[in-house]
Amino acid sequence: MKRFVRLVCAGLVGLVAEASETSELWGGNGERWEPEGRLPDFSFAGYHSGEKDLPEIAAVVDVTRFGAVGDGVTDCTEAFRKAIDRTDRGAITIPEGRFLIRDILWIRKPNLVLRGAGPGKTVLFIDKALEDVRPNMGKTTGGRPTSNYSWSGGFLWVKGAIDQPRLATVTAPAGRGGRWIEVDDASGLGAGRQVVLRQTDGADRALLSHLYSDDPGDVSKITRPVRPEMVARVASVEGCRVELDRPLRIDVRTEWSPTLHAFEPAVEEVGIENLAIEFPSKPYAGHFTERGMNGIAMNGVANCWVRNVRISNCDSGVHLSGIHCTMRGVRLDSKREPTRGDTGHHGIAVGSDCLVENFVFETRFIHDITVSALASGSVIKNGRGPDLSFDHHKRAPHDNLFCRIDVGEGKSVWRCGGGQALGRNSGARTTFWAIESKRPIGWPPERFGPDSMNLVGVRGKGEGTTDPDGRWHEMIEPSLLTPSDLHAAQLARRLGERKP
Repeated sequence: MKRFVRLVCAGLVGLVAEASETSELWGGNGERWEPEGRLPDFSFAGYHSGEKDLPEIAAVVDVTRFGAVGDGVTDCTEAFRKAIDRTDRGAITIPEGRFLIRDILWIRKPNLVLRGAGPGKTVLFIDKALEDVRPNMGKTTGGRPTSNYSWSGGFLWVKGAIDQPRLATVTAPAGRGGRWIEVDDASGLGAGRQVVLRQTDGADRALLSHLYSDDPGDVSKITRPVRPEMVARVASVEGCRVELDRPLRIDVRTEWSPTLHAFEPAVEEVGIENLAIEFPSKPYAGHFTERGMNGIAMNGVANCWVRNVRISNCDSGVHLSGIHCTMRGVRLDSKREPTRGDTGHHGIAVGSDCLVENFVFETRFIHDITVSALASGSVIKNGRGPDLSFDHHKRAPHDNLFCRIDVGEGKSVWRCGGGQALGRNSGARTTFWAIESKRPIGWPPERFGPDSMNLVGVRGKGEGTTDPDGRWHEMIEPSLLTPSDLHAAQLARRLGERKP
Protein backbone atom coordinates (compact mmCIF):
# COMPACT_ATOMS: atom_id res chain seq x y z
CA MET A 1 0.00 0.00 0.00
CA LYS A 2 1.45 3.40 -0.96
CA ARG A 3 1.38 6.44 1.28
CA PHE A 4 0.75 9.85 -0.22
CA VAL A 5 2.22 13.24 0.71
CA ARG A 6 0.80 16.63 -0.14
CA LEU A 7 2.93 18.62 -2.57
CA VAL A 8 2.69 22.42 -2.99
CA CYS A 9 4.95 23.72 -5.74
CA ALA A 10 4.66 26.65 -8.17
CA GLY A 11 1.03 27.14 -7.25
CA LEU A 12 0.13 23.48 -7.86
CA VAL A 13 -1.38 21.26 -5.19
CA GLY A 14 -1.39 17.50 -5.63
CA LEU A 15 -0.67 14.07 -4.17
CA VAL A 16 2.58 12.24 -4.79
CA ALA A 17 3.10 8.60 -3.87
CA GLU A 18 5.95 7.86 -1.49
CA ALA A 19 8.30 5.10 -2.52
CA SER A 20 7.21 1.67 -1.30
CA GLU A 21 9.62 -1.07 -0.30
CA THR A 22 9.44 -4.80 -0.87
CA SER A 23 10.95 -7.73 1.00
CA GLU A 24 13.71 -9.85 -0.45
CA LEU A 25 11.73 -12.87 0.75
CA TRP A 26 8.64 -12.04 -1.33
CA GLY A 27 9.11 -9.15 -3.76
CA GLY A 28 6.16 -7.22 -5.11
CA ASN A 29 4.09 -10.16 -6.34
CA GLY A 30 5.87 -13.21 -5.00
CA GLU A 31 8.58 -13.29 -7.66
CA ARG A 32 11.28 -13.78 -5.00
CA TRP A 33 9.44 -16.43 -3.01
CA GLU A 34 10.55 -20.06 -2.95
CA PRO A 35 8.45 -22.83 -1.34
CA GLU A 36 11.51 -24.35 0.31
CA GLY A 37 12.76 -20.97 1.52
CA ARG A 38 12.48 -19.50 4.99
CA LEU A 39 9.17 -17.72 4.30
CA PRO A 40 6.25 -20.21 4.60
CA ASP A 41 3.10 -20.27 2.48
CA PHE A 42 0.41 -18.91 4.82
CA SER A 43 -2.35 -18.82 2.21
CA PHE A 44 -4.18 -21.91 3.48
CA ALA A 45 -5.22 -20.32 6.79
CA GLY A 46 -8.87 -19.95 7.70
CA TYR A 47 -12.30 -21.19 6.70
CA HIS A 48 -11.99 -23.71 3.85
CA SER A 49 -8.35 -22.72 3.32
CA GLY A 50 -9.40 -19.20 2.31
CA GLU A 51 -11.09 -20.53 -0.82
CA LYS A 52 -14.60 -19.61 0.39
CA ASP A 53 -15.83 -16.56 2.22
CA LEU A 54 -17.78 -16.94 5.45
CA PRO A 55 -21.37 -17.91 4.58
CA GLU A 56 -24.63 -16.16 5.39
CA ILE A 57 -26.82 -18.94 6.78
CA ALA A 58 -30.60 -18.67 6.59
CA ALA A 59 -32.43 -18.25 9.91
CA VAL A 60 -34.71 -21.12 10.91
CA VAL A 61 -35.79 -20.36 14.50
CA ASP A 62 -35.66 -17.74 17.25
CA VAL A 63 -34.65 -18.48 20.85
CA THR A 64 -37.74 -16.66 22.14
CA ARG A 65 -39.80 -19.51 20.69
CA PHE A 66 -38.30 -21.71 23.42
CA GLY A 67 -38.93 -19.25 26.26
CA ALA A 68 -35.88 -16.97 26.20
CA VAL A 69 -36.59 -13.49 27.55
CA GLY A 70 -34.09 -10.70 27.03
CA ASP A 71 -34.76 -8.83 30.27
CA GLY A 72 -31.38 -9.53 31.91
CA VAL A 73 -33.09 -11.25 34.85
CA THR A 74 -34.73 -14.42 33.52
CA ASP A 75 -32.37 -17.42 33.33
CA CYS A 76 -32.39 -18.29 29.64
CA THR A 77 -29.93 -21.19 29.75
CA GLU A 78 -32.53 -23.91 29.26
CA ALA A 79 -34.28 -22.02 26.47
CA PHE A 80 -31.00 -21.71 24.56
CA ARG A 81 -30.27 -25.41 25.13
CA LYS A 82 -33.64 -26.41 23.73
CA ALA A 83 -33.11 -24.22 20.68
CA ILE A 84 -29.73 -25.86 20.03
CA ASP A 85 -30.92 -29.40 20.73
CA ARG A 86 -34.02 -29.14 18.55
CA THR A 87 -32.44 -27.42 15.57
CA ASP A 88 -30.74 -29.73 13.07
CA ARG A 89 -29.21 -27.04 10.86
CA GLY A 90 -29.48 -23.35 10.08
CA ALA A 91 -29.21 -20.15 12.10
CA ILE A 92 -30.76 -19.71 15.52
CA THR A 93 -31.47 -16.00 15.92
CA ILE A 94 -31.23 -14.09 19.17
CA PRO A 95 -33.14 -10.80 19.13
CA GLU A 96 -32.21 -7.53 20.75
CA GLY A 97 -32.06 -7.84 24.53
CA ARG A 98 -29.97 -8.93 27.48
CA PHE A 99 -30.12 -12.71 28.00
CA LEU A 100 -28.92 -14.26 31.27
CA ILE A 101 -26.89 -17.48 30.78
CA ARG A 102 -25.76 -19.50 33.80
CA ASP A 103 -24.17 -22.67 32.37
CA ILE A 104 -22.26 -23.89 29.31
CA LEU A 105 -24.09 -23.84 25.99
CA TRP A 106 -22.67 -26.84 24.13
CA ILE A 107 -22.77 -27.19 20.36
CA ARG A 108 -21.72 -30.72 19.43
CA LYS A 109 -23.16 -31.00 15.93
CA PRO A 110 -22.45 -29.43 12.54
CA ASN A 111 -24.24 -26.79 10.46
CA LEU A 112 -25.54 -24.61 13.27
CA VAL A 113 -25.18 -20.85 13.78
CA LEU A 114 -25.94 -18.66 16.81
CA ARG A 115 -26.72 -15.19 15.48
CA GLY A 116 -27.58 -12.06 17.41
CA ALA A 117 -28.92 -8.74 16.16
CA GLY A 118 -25.48 -7.13 16.59
CA PRO A 119 -23.00 -6.77 19.46
CA GLY A 120 -24.59 -3.46 20.44
CA LYS A 121 -28.05 -5.02 20.63
CA THR A 122 -27.82 -8.69 21.66
CA VAL A 123 -25.96 -9.36 24.92
CA LEU A 124 -25.44 -12.73 26.59
CA PHE A 125 -24.83 -11.83 30.24
CA ILE A 126 -23.05 -14.58 32.18
CA ASP A 127 -22.85 -14.04 35.94
CA LYS A 128 -20.85 -17.17 36.83
CA ALA A 129 -17.47 -18.74 36.11
CA LEU A 130 -17.01 -22.18 34.55
CA GLU A 131 -15.47 -23.45 37.78
CA ASP A 132 -18.74 -22.59 39.57
CA VAL A 133 -20.91 -24.68 37.26
CA ARG A 134 -18.54 -27.46 36.11
CA PRO A 135 -15.65 -27.77 38.63
CA ASN A 136 -12.36 -28.72 36.97
CA MET A 137 -9.41 -27.95 39.20
CA GLY A 138 -5.86 -28.78 38.14
CA LYS A 139 -2.38 -27.38 38.56
CA THR A 140 0.28 -25.51 36.61
CA THR A 141 3.45 -27.12 35.27
CA GLY A 142 5.09 -25.77 38.42
CA GLY A 143 2.54 -27.54 40.66
CA ARG A 144 0.44 -24.54 41.66
CA PRO A 145 -3.27 -25.43 42.11
CA THR A 146 -5.49 -23.61 39.66
CA SER A 147 -8.58 -24.16 37.56
CA ASN A 148 -8.06 -25.83 34.19
CA TYR A 149 -10.37 -23.12 32.88
CA SER A 150 -7.51 -20.71 33.44
CA TRP A 151 -6.36 -21.67 29.94
CA SER A 152 -9.30 -23.47 28.31
CA GLY A 153 -13.05 -23.62 27.82
CA GLY A 154 -15.86 -21.18 27.20
CA PHE A 155 -19.54 -20.65 27.98
CA LEU A 156 -20.27 -20.94 24.25
CA TRP A 157 -18.42 -24.17 23.64
CA VAL A 158 -18.30 -25.82 20.21
CA LYS A 159 -16.84 -29.27 20.62
CA GLY A 160 -16.22 -32.05 18.15
CA ALA A 161 -13.81 -34.78 17.17
CA ILE A 162 -11.84 -35.39 14.00
CA ASP A 163 -11.72 -39.00 12.89
CA GLN A 164 -8.45 -39.89 11.18
CA PRO A 165 -8.54 -43.46 9.82
CA ARG A 166 -5.17 -44.49 8.45
CA LEU A 167 -4.89 -44.61 4.66
CA ALA A 168 -1.23 -45.21 3.85
CA THR A 169 2.35 -45.26 5.09
CA VAL A 170 4.84 -42.81 3.60
CA THR A 171 7.80 -44.79 2.31
CA ALA A 172 10.38 -42.18 1.25
CA PRO A 173 11.74 -38.91 2.60
CA ALA A 174 10.64 -35.56 1.18
CA GLY A 175 11.95 -32.06 1.77
CA ARG A 176 10.08 -29.12 3.24
CA GLY A 177 8.47 -27.06 0.49
CA GLY A 178 7.86 -30.04 -1.78
CA ARG A 179 4.43 -31.37 -2.68
CA TRP A 180 5.08 -35.00 -3.65
CA ILE A 181 5.26 -37.94 -1.24
CA GLU A 182 5.55 -41.67 -1.86
CA VAL A 183 3.27 -44.15 -0.12
CA ASP A 184 2.91 -47.92 0.11
CA ASP A 185 -0.70 -47.94 -1.13
CA ALA A 186 -2.48 -45.06 -2.90
CA SER A 187 -5.73 -46.90 -3.57
CA GLY A 188 -7.66 -44.76 -1.05
CA LEU A 189 -6.13 -41.46 -2.13
CA GLY A 190 -8.15 -40.02 -4.97
CA ALA A 191 -7.75 -36.41 -6.10
CA GLY A 192 -9.69 -34.01 -3.91
CA ARG A 193 -9.58 -36.14 -0.79
CA GLN A 194 -8.65 -34.24 2.35
CA VAL A 195 -5.89 -35.95 4.32
CA VAL A 196 -3.68 -35.50 7.36
CA LEU A 197 0.05 -36.06 7.15
CA ARG A 198 1.27 -37.16 10.58
CA GLN A 199 4.76 -37.83 11.92
CA THR A 200 5.90 -39.07 15.33
CA ASP A 201 9.13 -38.22 17.07
CA GLY A 202 11.60 -40.89 18.17
CA ALA A 203 13.63 -41.28 21.33
CA ASP A 204 16.36 -38.99 19.96
CA ARG A 205 13.87 -36.07 19.73
CA ALA A 206 15.18 -35.22 16.28
CA LEU A 207 11.71 -34.22 15.07
CA LEU A 208 11.18 -31.88 18.02
CA SER A 209 14.55 -30.32 17.29
CA HIS A 210 13.62 -29.98 13.60
CA LEU A 211 10.55 -27.94 14.57
CA TYR A 212 12.96 -25.45 16.15
CA SER A 213 15.45 -25.45 13.25
CA ASP A 214 17.69 -27.58 15.49
CA ASP A 215 17.78 -24.90 18.21
CA PRO A 216 15.08 -26.05 20.65
CA GLY A 217 16.47 -24.86 23.97
CA ASP A 218 15.72 -26.89 27.10
CA VAL A 219 13.03 -29.50 26.30
CA SER A 220 13.63 -31.81 29.26
CA LYS A 221 10.01 -31.52 30.49
CA ILE A 222 8.50 -32.48 27.13
CA THR A 223 8.24 -36.15 28.00
CA ARG A 224 5.85 -37.40 25.30
CA PRO A 225 6.75 -37.74 21.62
CA VAL A 226 5.53 -34.79 19.54
CA ARG A 227 3.22 -35.59 16.62
CA PRO A 228 2.97 -32.66 14.23
CA GLU A 229 0.25 -32.84 11.59
CA MET A 230 -0.60 -31.00 8.39
CA VAL A 231 -3.99 -31.05 6.68
CA ALA A 232 -3.96 -30.98 2.86
CA ARG A 233 -5.90 -32.15 -0.17
CA VAL A 234 -4.72 -34.70 -2.67
CA ALA A 235 -4.05 -32.88 -5.95
CA SER A 236 -3.12 -35.91 -8.04
CA VAL A 237 -1.92 -39.49 -7.82
CA GLU A 238 0.63 -41.22 -10.05
CA GLY A 239 1.06 -44.83 -9.03
CA CYS A 240 2.29 -44.67 -5.45
CA ARG A 241 3.28 -41.01 -5.71
CA VAL A 242 0.83 -38.52 -4.21
CA GLU A 243 0.82 -34.80 -4.93
CA LEU A 244 -0.58 -32.51 -2.22
CA ASP A 245 -2.19 -29.14 -2.86
CA ARG A 246 0.21 -27.30 -0.54
CA PRO A 247 3.93 -27.31 0.24
CA LEU A 248 5.16 -29.55 3.04
CA ARG A 249 5.48 -27.49 6.20
CA ILE A 250 8.39 -29.54 7.56
CA ASP A 251 10.65 -32.31 6.26
CA VAL A 252 9.25 -35.82 5.93
CA ARG A 253 11.62 -38.53 7.17
CA THR A 254 10.95 -42.26 7.36
CA GLU A 255 12.45 -42.49 10.86
CA TRP A 256 9.56 -40.32 12.04
CA SER A 257 6.99 -42.94 10.95
CA PRO A 258 5.08 -40.68 8.52
CA THR A 259 1.54 -41.75 7.70
CA LEU A 260 -1.44 -40.39 5.78
CA HIS A 261 -4.87 -40.35 7.36
CA ALA A 262 -8.33 -39.30 6.26
CA PHE A 263 -9.49 -35.94 7.62
CA GLU A 264 -13.09 -36.41 8.74
CA PRO A 265 -14.31 -33.77 11.23
CA ALA A 266 -17.63 -34.51 12.90
CA VAL A 267 -18.40 -30.84 13.63
CA GLU A 268 -18.08 -28.28 10.82
CA GLU A 269 -19.88 -25.16 9.61
CA VAL A 270 -20.71 -23.81 13.06
CA GLY A 271 -20.75 -20.05 13.56
CA ILE A 272 -21.17 -17.61 16.43
CA GLU A 273 -21.89 -14.09 15.21
CA ASN A 274 -23.34 -10.64 15.76
CA LEU A 275 -23.59 -10.62 19.54
CA ALA A 276 -21.88 -9.57 22.75
CA ILE A 277 -20.82 -11.70 25.72
CA GLU A 278 -20.53 -9.87 29.02
CA PHE A 279 -19.31 -10.92 32.47
CA PRO A 280 -19.60 -8.98 35.75
CA SER A 281 -16.90 -6.38 36.27
CA LYS A 282 -15.13 -8.13 39.15
CA PRO A 283 -11.54 -7.15 40.07
CA TYR A 284 -8.92 -9.32 38.40
CA ALA A 285 -6.77 -11.08 41.02
CA GLY A 286 -3.94 -12.03 38.67
CA HIS A 287 -2.21 -14.97 36.99
CA PHE A 288 -3.68 -18.46 37.65
CA THR A 289 -6.47 -17.12 39.86
CA GLU A 290 -8.90 -17.34 36.94
CA ARG A 291 -12.00 -19.48 37.46
CA GLY A 292 -13.24 -19.43 33.89
CA MET A 293 -15.16 -16.31 32.97
CA ASN A 294 -14.42 -17.35 29.39
CA GLY A 295 -16.39 -16.41 26.28
CA ILE A 296 -16.01 -18.88 23.41
CA ALA A 297 -14.18 -22.17 22.90
CA MET A 298 -13.91 -24.29 19.76
CA ASN A 299 -12.18 -27.68 20.10
CA GLY A 300 -11.85 -30.57 17.65
CA VAL A 301 -13.75 -28.75 14.90
CA ALA A 302 -13.02 -27.54 11.38
CA ASN A 303 -14.31 -24.78 9.09
CA CYS A 304 -16.11 -22.90 11.86
CA TRP A 305 -16.17 -19.19 12.60
CA VAL A 306 -16.63 -16.37 15.10
CA ARG A 307 -17.75 -13.11 13.50
CA ASN A 308 -18.59 -9.63 14.79
CA VAL A 309 -18.51 -10.42 18.51
CA ARG A 310 -17.70 -8.25 21.53
CA ILE A 311 -16.53 -9.88 24.80
CA SER A 312 -16.36 -7.84 28.00
CA ASN A 313 -14.77 -8.41 31.45
CA CYS A 314 -13.54 -11.91 30.69
CA ASP A 315 -10.74 -14.12 32.03
CA SER A 316 -10.25 -15.43 28.48
CA GLY A 317 -11.94 -14.29 25.30
CA VAL A 318 -11.75 -16.98 22.61
CA HIS A 319 -9.96 -20.34 22.59
CA LEU A 320 -9.98 -21.14 18.88
CA SER A 321 -8.22 -24.50 18.80
CA GLY A 322 -9.97 -25.91 15.75
CA ILE A 323 -8.49 -26.32 12.26
CA HIS A 324 -9.23 -24.04 9.29
CA CYS A 325 -11.42 -21.78 11.42
CA THR A 326 -11.83 -18.01 11.03
CA MET A 327 -12.36 -15.31 13.63
CA ARG A 328 -13.26 -11.94 12.16
CA GLY A 329 -14.21 -8.68 13.85
CA VAL A 330 -13.80 -9.58 17.54
CA ARG A 331 -13.49 -6.80 20.12
CA LEU A 332 -12.28 -7.39 23.69
CA ASP A 333 -12.84 -4.78 26.42
CA SER A 334 -12.98 -4.69 30.20
CA LYS A 335 -13.97 -2.50 33.13
CA ARG A 336 -12.36 -4.85 35.67
CA GLU A 337 -9.89 -3.47 38.15
CA PRO A 338 -6.55 -4.75 36.77
CA THR A 339 -3.58 -6.40 38.42
CA ARG A 340 -0.27 -5.08 37.08
CA GLY A 341 -2.15 -3.60 34.18
CA ASP A 342 -3.79 -6.88 33.14
CA THR A 343 -7.53 -7.60 33.28
CA GLY A 344 -7.44 -11.25 32.19
CA HIS A 345 -5.32 -14.25 31.21
CA HIS A 346 -5.70 -15.18 27.50
CA GLY A 347 -7.36 -12.81 25.05
CA ILE A 348 -7.29 -14.99 21.93
CA ALA A 349 -5.68 -18.45 21.66
CA VAL A 350 -5.28 -19.92 18.18
CA GLY A 351 -4.91 -23.45 16.79
CA SER A 352 -3.54 -24.58 13.41
CA ASP A 353 -4.37 -23.19 9.95
CA CYS A 354 -6.72 -20.64 11.52
CA LEU A 355 -7.27 -17.00 10.52
CA VAL A 356 -7.81 -14.20 13.03
CA GLU A 357 -8.45 -10.83 11.42
CA ASN A 358 -9.87 -7.36 12.05
CA PHE A 359 -9.63 -7.59 15.84
CA VAL A 360 -9.48 -4.88 18.50
CA PHE A 361 -8.18 -5.12 22.06
CA GLU A 362 -9.34 -2.30 24.32
CA THR A 363 -7.77 -3.89 27.38
CA ARG A 364 -4.64 -5.88 28.19
CA PHE A 365 -4.32 -9.57 29.02
CA ILE A 366 -1.30 -11.41 30.39
CA HIS A 367 -1.28 -13.19 27.02
CA ASP A 368 -3.15 -11.20 24.40
CA ILE A 369 -2.66 -13.53 21.42
CA THR A 370 -1.44 -17.07 22.06
CA VAL A 371 -0.09 -19.86 19.87
CA SER A 372 1.07 -23.03 21.60
CA ALA A 373 1.79 -26.75 21.37
CA LEU A 374 2.50 -27.40 17.66
CA ALA A 375 0.04 -24.74 16.46
CA SER A 376 1.13 -23.93 12.91
CA GLY A 377 -0.02 -22.37 9.67
CA SER A 378 -2.19 -19.75 11.39
CA VAL A 379 -2.45 -16.07 10.47
CA ILE A 380 -3.19 -13.23 12.87
CA LYS A 381 -3.62 -9.97 11.00
CA ASN A 382 -5.24 -6.54 10.76
CA GLY A 383 -5.65 -5.76 14.45
CA ARG A 384 -4.64 -3.38 17.19
CA GLY A 385 -4.36 -3.03 20.94
CA PRO A 386 -2.89 -0.77 23.61
CA ASP A 387 0.22 -2.90 24.27
CA LEU A 388 -0.24 -6.27 22.59
CA SER A 389 1.74 -9.38 23.51
CA PHE A 390 2.47 -12.06 20.91
CA ASP A 391 2.50 -14.98 23.35
CA HIS A 392 4.31 -18.02 21.98
CA HIS A 393 3.55 -20.56 24.68
CA LYS A 394 6.27 -23.15 24.00
CA ARG A 395 5.97 -26.79 22.85
CA ALA A 396 6.97 -25.80 19.31
CA PRO A 397 4.36 -23.52 17.77
CA HIS A 398 5.88 -22.85 14.36
CA ASP A 399 5.26 -21.40 10.89
CA ASN A 400 2.67 -18.82 12.02
CA LEU A 401 2.22 -15.27 10.67
CA PHE A 402 1.56 -12.04 12.58
CA CYS A 403 0.79 -9.41 9.96
CA ARG A 404 -0.24 -5.74 9.74
CA ILE A 405 -0.86 -5.28 13.45
CA ASP A 406 -0.55 -2.12 15.56
CA VAL A 407 0.79 -3.36 18.90
CA GLY A 408 0.47 0.04 20.56
CA GLU A 409 3.18 0.85 23.07
CA GLY A 410 5.42 -2.02 22.01
CA LYS A 411 6.59 -2.79 25.56
CA SER A 412 5.02 -6.25 25.82
CA VAL A 413 5.22 -7.70 22.32
CA TRP A 414 7.64 -10.51 23.31
CA ARG A 415 5.93 -11.21 26.66
CA CYS A 416 5.41 -14.98 26.77
CA GLY A 417 4.58 -17.87 29.10
CA GLY A 418 4.52 -21.63 28.90
CA GLY A 419 6.39 -23.14 31.85
CA GLN A 420 9.98 -24.23 32.30
CA ALA A 421 11.99 -26.62 30.10
CA LEU A 422 9.32 -26.87 27.37
CA GLY A 423 11.51 -25.55 24.58
CA ARG A 424 11.89 -22.04 23.28
CA ASN A 425 8.69 -20.02 23.07
CA SER A 426 8.53 -20.13 19.28
CA GLY A 427 9.55 -22.75 16.79
CA ALA A 428 10.87 -22.31 13.27
CA ARG A 429 9.88 -19.68 10.70
CA THR A 430 7.43 -17.65 12.77
CA THR A 431 7.00 -14.47 10.74
CA PHE A 432 6.25 -10.91 11.89
CA TRP A 433 5.29 -8.66 8.97
CA ALA A 434 4.34 -4.94 8.96
CA ILE A 435 4.10 -4.50 12.73
CA GLU A 436 3.41 -0.93 13.90
CA SER A 437 4.52 0.25 17.34
CA LYS A 438 5.11 3.49 19.21
CA ARG A 439 8.66 2.47 20.06
CA PRO A 440 11.29 0.28 18.41
CA ILE A 441 10.80 -3.43 19.03
CA GLY A 442 13.87 -5.17 17.70
CA TRP A 443 14.74 -8.86 17.55
CA PRO A 444 13.10 -11.03 20.27
CA PRO A 445 15.11 -12.13 23.34
CA GLU A 446 17.42 -15.11 22.89
CA ARG A 447 15.05 -17.45 24.73
CA PHE A 448 12.15 -16.62 22.39
CA GLY A 449 13.00 -18.65 19.31
CA PRO A 450 15.55 -19.76 16.71
CA ASP A 451 17.23 -17.55 14.13
CA SER A 452 14.98 -18.98 11.40
CA MET A 453 12.21 -16.55 12.43
CA ASN A 454 11.47 -13.64 10.08
CA LEU A 455 10.99 -9.97 10.97
CA VAL A 456 10.00 -7.84 7.99
CA GLY A 457 8.73 -4.31 8.50
CA VAL A 458 9.19 -4.47 12.27
CA ARG A 459 10.66 -1.23 13.52
CA GLY A 460 13.92 -1.76 15.40
CA LYS A 461 17.14 0.02 16.28
CA GLY A 462 20.34 0.15 14.26
CA GLU A 463 21.01 -1.90 11.18
CA GLY A 464 18.98 -4.88 10.07
CA THR A 465 20.36 -8.23 9.03
CA THR A 466 19.43 -10.57 6.17
CA ASP A 467 21.47 -13.71 6.67
CA PRO A 468 19.89 -16.60 4.69
CA ASP A 469 21.26 -19.05 7.26
CA GLY A 470 20.83 -16.82 10.31
CA ARG A 471 18.65 -13.95 11.47
CA TRP A 472 16.42 -12.15 9.02
CA HIS A 473 15.29 -8.65 10.04
CA GLU A 474 14.51 -6.32 7.15
CA MET A 475 14.32 -2.82 8.60
CA ILE A 476 11.50 -1.50 6.41
CA GLU A 477 9.14 1.15 7.71
CA PRO A 478 5.85 -0.75 8.24
CA SER A 479 3.76 1.85 6.40
CA LEU A 480 6.01 1.53 3.33
CA LEU A 481 6.15 -2.26 3.15
CA THR A 482 4.44 -3.65 0.04
CA PRO A 483 2.44 -5.82 0.23
CA SER A 484 1.45 -4.87 3.75
CA ASP A 485 -0.86 -7.88 4.00
CA LEU A 486 1.36 -10.85 3.14
CA HIS A 487 -1.41 -13.38 3.72
CA ALA A 488 -3.78 -11.67 1.28
CA ALA A 489 -1.01 -11.42 -1.30
CA GLN A 490 -0.13 -15.11 -0.98
CA LEU A 491 -3.79 -16.14 -1.17
CA ALA A 492 -4.40 -13.97 -4.25
CA ARG A 493 -1.32 -15.41 -5.94
CA ARG A 494 -2.39 -18.97 -5.21
CA LEU A 495 -5.95 -18.44 -6.41
CA GLY A 496 -4.82 -16.50 -9.48
CA GLU A 497 -6.45 -13.25 -8.45
CA ARG A 498 -5.16 -9.72 -8.75
CA LYS A 499 -2.82 -8.52 -6.06
CA PRO A 500 -4.98 -6.98 -3.28
